[in-house]
Formats: sequence, C-alpha cells, structure tokens
Amino acid sequence: MATFLYKLGRSAFRRRRLVALLWVALLALAGVGAATAPAATSSSFSIPGTEAQRAFDLLEERFPGAGADGATARVVFKAPEGQKVTDPAHKAVVEETVAALKAGSDQIVSVADPYTAQAVSQNGSTAYVSVAYKVNAMELTDETREALKQAGHQAQGKGLTVEVGGDALQTMPETGAGEVVGVVIAGIVLVITFGSLVAAGLPLLTAIIGVGIGVSSITALANVLDLGSTTSTLAMMIGLAVGIDYALFIVSRYRAELAEGRDREEAAGRATGTAGSAVVFAGLTVVIALVGLAVVNIPMLTKMGFAAAGTVVIAVLIALTLIPALLGFAGDKVVGRKQRKGAASEGDRKEEKPNGGTRWARFVIRRPVLVLLVGVLGLGAIAVPAASLEMGLPDDGVKPVSTTERRAYDMLSDGFGPGFNGPLLVVVDGDRATADKTVSTIKKLEGWAAVTPATPNKAGDAAMITVVPKDRPSSVATENLVHDIRDATGDDVLVTGATAMNIDFSQKMNDALVPYLALVVGLAFLLLTLVFRSVLVPLKAALGFLLSVVAALGAVVAVFQWGWLGSLFGVEQTGPIMSMMPIFMVGVVFGLAMDYEVFLVTRMREAYVHGERPGEAIVTGFRHSARVVTAAAVIMIAVFSGFIGMTDQMIKMIGFGLAVAVLFDAFVVRMAIVPAVLALLGHKAWWLPKWLDRALPNVDVEGEALAAHTGGTGTEEKPDLVKV
Repeated sequence: MATFLYKLGRSAFRRRRLVALLWVALLALAGVGAATAPAATSSSFSIPGTEAQRAFDLLEERFPGAGADGATARVVFKAPEGQKVTDPAHKAVVEETVAALKAGSDQIVSVADPYTAQAVSQNGSTAYVSVAYKVNAMELTDETREALKQAGHQAQGKGLTVEVGGDALQTMPETGAGEVVGVVIAGIVLVITFGSLVAAGLPLLTAIIGVGIGVSSITALANVLDLGSTTSTLAMMIGLAVGIDYALFIVSRYRAELAEGRDREEAAGRATGTAGSAVVFAGLTVVIALVGLAVVNIPMLTKMGFAAAGTVVIAVLIALTLIPALLGFAGDKVVGRKQRKGAASEGDRKEEKPNGGTRWARFVIRRPVLVLLVGVLGLGAIAVPAASLEMGLPDDGVKPVSTTERRAYDMLSDGFGPGFNGPLLVVVDGDRATADKTVSTIKKLEGWAAVTPATPNKAGDAAMITVVPKDRPSSVATENLVHDIRDATGDDVLVTGATAMNIDFSQKMNDALVPYLALVVGLAFLLLTLVFRSVLVPLKAALGFLLSVVAALGAVVAVFQWGWLGSLFGVEQTGPIMSMMPIFMVGVVFGLAMDYEVFLVTRMREAYVHGERPGEAIVTGFRHSARVVTAAAVIMIAVFSGFIGMTDQMIKMIGFGLAVAVLFDAFVVRMAIVPAVLALLGHKAWWLPKWLDRALPNVDVEGEALAAHTGGTGTEEKPDLVKV
C-alpha cells in the first residue's frame, strides 16, 4: 500500500493543475445539483420490527389517511382566572380564530372547532383547536406558518392567552455562529502548530472542499433517497473534523520530509506513502463505525451513517490527492519563515532540548501505575451519571419555556392532565365486539385517565381506541401502562402513538447496542491487528475507547438530564437523553478514537520494530507524533463544540457529547492511559502468535517496501519513513 500511495502522491504533485481542476469541477457539479434539487423534507420515521410500527402500518391500511404524516398544530386558548372559554365573548374569539385558520392556507386538511370536537377542559378554562395539514412540517410554506402565527396573535390581544403547539412550526435547525468559531479556532491551532499561514490554510481549504462536495451531494439526493433535512448536519460535523485532521497529518509529514533535505516531489510522495497509509486505515475505522449503524435497523439512522461515511471517504481521497497537488502550488511557503532560516540548526536544537511530547512520555514511563490509576479513576468518576441515564424522544415538553410550543404544551397539561400530550392509540384488528371487549379490558388496568369508545372503520374489520394516561408521556407509569395493555390483550390489539413509538424506539436502541458494539469493535480489532501486528494493542485500544465513551455519556447525562452547568452550554430545559444518543456516540466516537490510536501508536511500533526498547519506542512515538495529534484533537473539539451553539436540542447534545468524548479519549486515554499500559506491558505489548502472524497479510504501514522502492538504505533512514 505504501508504494502505491507514494506513486499516487508523486503523480498528484506533478499533475497538480489537473488534480485541482478535477476537484473544483466535482465541487461545482455537486453545487449545481444541490441548487437545482427540490428542498429536503423530513425523512419518514419508522421503526421496523416493533409493535408501534405494525400498529401504524395497520392504521394506514384500514384507516386510509388517519396515519398520514402531515404536519399538525394545536392552537391552545386559556381564559383569564375566574373566566371560561365558553363565555360568549371568549367563544366568539375562538370561533373567529377557527374561521381565520380555515381560510389561512390551502395546505390545511381540517380545522376542528373545540366546542363540537370536545376539546374543552372540564373546568372550562382551556380549549384547543386541532389543525391538520396535507404535507409534513418541512414542506409547509412560510405563508402557511405565518397564517398560523397570525391567527394566534390576533386572538391573543382579545382577552385570551393563546399559544401554538405541534410540529407545524418546526423548521430546519438554525445554524449559529458556533460552527464558524470552531473553524476559526482550528485555523489558529494550525497556525501555531505549523508556524505558516500557507501550511495552516491547506487543511482548512481541503476540508471545506470535501464537506462542500459531501453536503451538496446529500442535498442533491435528499428527495431521491429520502435522506431527510438533518442528514447533512452529521456529514458536515464529521467531514469537517476528519478532513482537517487527515490533511494535517500529511502536511506535517511533508514538512518533516523537507527538513530531511528531500526535494519537494519526493517529499510529497513519501508523505502520502507513509502518513497517507495511516490516513487510509484511520478513515476505514470511521467508515466501519458509521456504516455499522445499519445493524440498528432504523432507516433514518442508517441513512445518516452512510451519508457521513461517504463524506469521510471524500476526505480521505482529498487528503491523498488534492493535498499533494496543493503542496506543489505552495512551494517552500508551506514551511514558516523562521523554520526556513533556521533549517540547518533546527534538528540540533531539537536534540538538545526535548519537546513536550518527549518530556510527557518519559514522565509516564517513570510513573505508569500512578498515571493509569488517575486516568481510569478520573474517567470512572465522570462516568457515574451514566448509570442514571433516561432515554426518550424529544417533544415540545423539552423545549425552552420561552417558546410558544412549550407554553402550549404546559397549558394542555394543566387543563387536560399530564398525560394529554402523550395519548396512546390502540388499533384493534377485529370486529366491533372485539374492540368493545378491548375497551373493557383496558378500563380494568391502572394508570389511565380517559379511554374513548372504539371507533370502527367503514369495513367494520378494525377499530381505534384512544387512551390518555394519567401521568406525563416520559414517566415510568405511562411506560408501564403501555406494557400492561399489551400484556392484557391479544395479538390482534396493537398500541402505537408517539409515546408508544418512543418506548419501542428506546428498547430497540438498547437491544441493538451489544450487537453493534460486537460488529464495530470486532471489525476494527481485526483492522488494528493488521496495522500493529499485535493482539494486546488493539485490545487496549478498544477497552480505552469504551472507558472514554461511557465517561462522555456520563457528562451528557449530567449536563442535559441533570442540568449541571446547563446554562453554560445553553441548555434551557433538561429532560431525557435522546434514545439514539448512546449508540450514535459509540459509532462516531469509536471511529475517531481509532484515528488517534493509529496515528500515535504506528510510530511507536515502527521504532520498536527497528530495534528500540519498548520504553524508548514510546518516547520516540510521542516525540514525533504528540504535537500533531494534540493539534488534531483540539481541532476536532473546536469543530464539534461549534455545534453546541445550534438551537436544535439534538444537534446541541451531539456536538457536546462528541467534543467531550474526543477530549477524554485523546488527552486521557491515548495520551496517558495508552503509554502507561504499554510501559507496563513492555515487550508483551507487541506479541502476536506465530500462526496468526503467518496468516495475516502484511499491509506494510511501516513503509519497508517504500524504502526499498525509493532506494532507501541504512538503518538511520528507515525510522524517519513512518513519522505520522
């Protein structure tokens, strides 16, 4: 592989104009496709294999249109203290609002009058108007949303408190300035690392090009593949981070090759052949983790994983081709002015004064047990909140109280009971007698506030029953009620609705976690065994990852569920952690964690293979790689932290979780626990059974074949060939 990538790097360097033109053309083509494609909509959400999904499918079949995924809204009215919404003056205002809503948009299917639809609370203080639309929330026009808001505003000024809930007001997540700040911080880190604006600009430029191609392609194919409006956010987040990092490693190696006195084309080829090999394997681990999300069997999650994996592949290809091409344009400006002036004596100065990576590695080697205990116990303490994890899907109840959706949610809870916002829909696959029997059975259970009579379909072979729980949708009591209904009825009775879907979704996430971990960790273990020719090093890498991801999950629970430091991160309302968060974090962070493992430990193994003692190899790896790996981690943290500024709670939570996970994994696990464990293991760390060594193909990450191909001789040159 190293030889092939070496040739690829030299070829891209020589034909830099053609390579650059091809990537610019791809970016333009993707941009045109995105600009001319229909706007992305909300991806259809389904949970194959669950009872809630089977009930929804049966509902679609027996009650055409009843299970439609069109947007809905509830305009909630509350009378002043001591008055009722049934008072003539207030009733006139409500009916005027109903008429205004009906005339407000041709996208509306129906508007239910609360006085005829039994949508008035028992004490008469609260009423709501249900509005159903033909299309989902993302396809509603601005005029339709404005008509909905305006109807509420007009009623608000006539003596009633009016709020609007439902998903009709849902829009694309707003992008804050945080992402821009993250990129700016990444640029500052690159300038400090390289001491050259040109060298710092190359990773940023190529990462932006890669993300531009990836996100534009997703946008262009969104409607065709039903990718949904949020799919591109993950691709942008991951693509930007790995795009910068992969380019960073190759540019760093290129500068090291120039410092050895090689000409620019040869340096580009060697940088691509050595650091590029690590980039390929690091990229493969990320792709495995993202594509592995398919085992969860949630179509939305699968599409997000594949789309993000495609962006990672683009980032790898750009690092292997466009970076060498741009290095050809950059000339000697890729090296800072001070480095150019002092190139002759720089190597001697480095030998006389060990860098920070060397000093830290020596400290860890002297006190491996202390470092290991502090690292493991520290992460273990942070992981404690993860034991209190409560999962759920977001609804209006977790939105900030400053939003009209949250206020409408609270008004409905106060007027109609805590369970009103999470009704259960029971679908009976049978005749009227079966449906009536089901109603009687449900009424014998505990935990319900209201059970409506069965509503049969036209054919008389199915019926719907609405059950309102006593408690709030996310409570344990409501979950128990769902299970009790399912246990007390037969296979011809199915429970669905948002609350039941939430419960089934959370259960599916829990059931899929172990198989997903087994698949992803197993494949990555095999991949790392190929790279490191060791059994214990990949095992240590996997265990360290599990420690960092559980600690990160503990931090997410503490901030988003418990509210610790919530105001610092813009968390206005605490609530359950989104059901997909744990498995999503496992998938993404595992791939990123293996990046640092590959980049940091590959150099250690090369030094050990060339005769250094285990302790010396650890110091060598840190001397050559710690600075660049540190810069890469800081950049990833900055990029992910930028998404904390978004208003969408899911994106905010993902950005925070990934940023914290990278912080723990890079600086605690890879920089502290890994060298401590390697120091304690000594020679045993690099043990591989002879039969396995013969069976595994040699991928030559160390660049032995490259040294022979380029005519490299002598033992002093070989270690330099694999600086990552």
